[in-house]
Order: sequence, then structure tokens, then C-alpha cells
Amino acid sequence: MNRIAIPSAEQTPAASQPLLAAVHKQLGVVPNMMKLLGNSPAALEGYLSLNGALGKGSIGSKTGERIALAVAEFNACGYCLAAHTYLGSNLAKLDDAEILANRNGSSNDPKADAAVRFALKVAGARGHIADSDLQAVRSAGFSAGEILEIVLHVALNTLTNYVNEVAQTEVDFPAAAALNNN
Repeated sequence: MNRIAIPSAEQTPAASQPLLAAVHKQLGVVPNMMKLLGNSPAALEGYLSLNGALGKGSIGSKTGERIALAVAEFNACGYCLAAHTYLGSNLAKLDDAEILANRNGSSNDPKADAAVRFALKVAGARGHIADSDLQAVRSAGFSAGEILEIVLHVALNTLTNYVNEVAQTEVDFPAAAALNNN
């Protein structure tokens, strides 16, 4: 049960309604997290704007999903693990082995591996990374702009992880199996 209520269509602020309608048009559904964010038109617009901008970025949707999976696992966000396991598999076309690698903080693709590892360094150090961390992602072939996109993917996914954990958003995606890393 959500700790912050998901508003019904009638309770959703008027300014959020066209944004949620656009989500529905694009996805065919409105995920609970977006309905939750609809409580605040500013929060919903901010999330959608950053997500949309990053969707046009240079690192690509596959690497964006890889980072989302790694950050969701790092932050232990059940909602985001479920959502990004589904999106990674069905939209980004990541296979099960890649999704598992991402959740474990790596990738089976050498360049993406550098991005995922760097993303987790950023998340774990709260941005206070070492020069060697930055050099490693540069050496893997990422430009300054792409490195900034990786950092923004970490920030966006940390934001959604925190929102969903604070609200205890009801998962409306197929549940992601727990990893036995303990």
C-alpha cells in the first residue's frame, strides 16, 4: 500500500492531466510512479522533461537502462527494479544475462561496462569520484557530454528510487527476482 496516495483521475491536479495523457499515448498505460508524481505537476513535469531529454542523448537507451538497473539495485528500489527489468527486456532488448550483469554492477558489453561501473562509482561516492574513475570512463571512449549524461542518468534514477521508496509505490510491473548477493 502506498504511503503517499496515488490520486484518482478526478483528484489529479488539472496541470498534471495533459502530461499523464501524453504518457498514456506513448506507453498505452500510465505507470503508478507517474500517477504518483501527478500529485505535483512540477514534479511530474520535471521528471518527464529530464527523462525525455536523456532519451535523446548520445549514450543510447540500452546503456540508459543498464544504468537504471544498476542504480535501482544499488538503492534497493523494488519498484524501479521491476520497471527497468521489464523495460530493459522489452524495450531496450537486453537479454537476461545482461540484465543480471547490470544489476550486479557490470555489463557484458565492454564499453557499457565502463559506463555502468562509472555510474555506480558516482552513486556510491555521491559524486565525489576519484580522478582514476573519470579517467577509466574516458579511456573506454566516452566523451565529456556522454559522461555528463551518465551522471544525469544516475541522478534521474536516484530521484525515482527515492520517490518510490518514500511513497512505497505499488509495483505495477512484473516483479524482479531478488538477487542472492547476501
